[in-house]
Amino acid sequence: MAKFNAIDIPEDGKLATNITWFARALRAAGVPVGPGRVLDAIRAVEAAGFSHKRDFFYTLQACFVSRPEHLTIFAQTFRLYWRDPRYLEHMIAALSPAIRGVQEERKAKPAEKRAAEALLDGVDREINQTEDEEDGTEIEIDASRTMSGEERLRSLDFEQMSNAEMAEAKRMLAKLRLPVKPLQSRRSQMSPLGQSIDVRATLRASMRNGAEIRDLKRKTPRVRWPNLVALCDISGSMSHYSRAMLHFLHAVSTEQGAGWAKVHAFTFGTRLTNITRHLRTRDVDAALAAAGAEAQDWEGGTRIGACLHSFNQDWSRRVLGQGAVVLLITDGLDRDDPDQLAKEAERLHLSARQVIWLNPLLRWEQFAPKAKGIAAMLPHVDSFRAGHNVASLEGLAAAIGRPDDTGEKQRLLRMIG
Repeated sequence: MAKFNAIDIPEDGKLATNITWFARALRAAGVPVGPGRVLDAIRAVEAAGFSHKRDFFYTLQACFVSRPEHLTIFAQTFRLYWRDPRYLEHMIAALSPAIRGVQEERKAKPAEKRAAEALLDGVDREINQTEDEEDGTEIEIDASRTMSGEERLRSLDFEQMSNAEMAEAKRMLAKLRLPVKPLQSRRSQMSPLGQSIDVRATLRASMRNGAEIRDLKRKTPRVRWPNLVALCDISGSMSHYSRAMLHFLHAVSTEQGAGWAKVHAFTFGTRLTNITRHLRTRDVDAALAAAGAEAQDWEGGTRIGACLHSFNQDWSRRVLGQGAVVLLITDGLDRDDPDQLAKEAERLHLSARQVIWLNPLLRWEQFAPKAKGIAAMLPHVDSFRAGHNVASLEGLAAAIGRPDDTGEKQRLLRMIG
């Protein structure tokens, strides 16, 4: 029978001690909780009382959570620590999904791995793979665990990653490159190896020699590099994916010699925010912290049509010149008027050379464009691709290099049909 070491949590029923241990778990899961907040939480619980779990939940949340992106982690940690009587088995199953047991055929919820990892910090999770003679419980290990860690991480959904897995995925994203080919310009530049004769330069040179043409000046077409413009959805349904995407965009924007003239980044939820200057900071943590402080609508609602209207009206002429490529990163779930959304998506498409839509919902094999927002935007993009793991981002370079690569667009358009 599989045996697990007990977690060293006091069992004397002291609420203040348990709140302190809960705060330690939150800190390990990535929520900044200091001693001052622990004292405030204990005093707040004493004042509010402990008669209803709902009141207890929101009292602790008000004391420990100060940023929207920490709400999901707090909720999962609270559920595992306070509300679930079998939280230890659930945590073990969340961290070891290949072991059959309490969580059989159950996928980890968002942030559940991080919460479980924090609560099991320091606990030996090695399993004694012996069978209990009394009940004959058998441990089955999935053969997929023999896959190399890097290959498994490339195909793992961002939303299902633990803290350690997300940290490793961010290191992999920092190494990704998004090269682009130069565009041919109508203008030319002087070149001694050029295939065309520069008549004007030749005549100007002859005027210095008494109108005598001694040599022919040559020219070659001038090349220019396009801009990369990213529009990243930071609403509640996109929070885990948008953070990974911003890490990827930071790597692209700070890469020297990638070919892009400029990299512009915007976030949107209920309003549009320009975070371009923040992504130019070399330190990725400092860059994303500044971007998070700038964007006040993290994990809020979604108004894609209104945000695209703001971009088309205020920014498109500034950043979409010179054949820009647009990365539209959103799940397309919008409650605004679909006709207005289609109009703004069409205007964006006409202003850019190429619009590539990255949608994490494509991770589902049964995905269909049933949402009105998705059906409204789909005809106005050049390529529709998945954007839920490292492997999907690695395929972006091929999509940008091949304008005829439409991804899943044509198949889904036939479903709308």
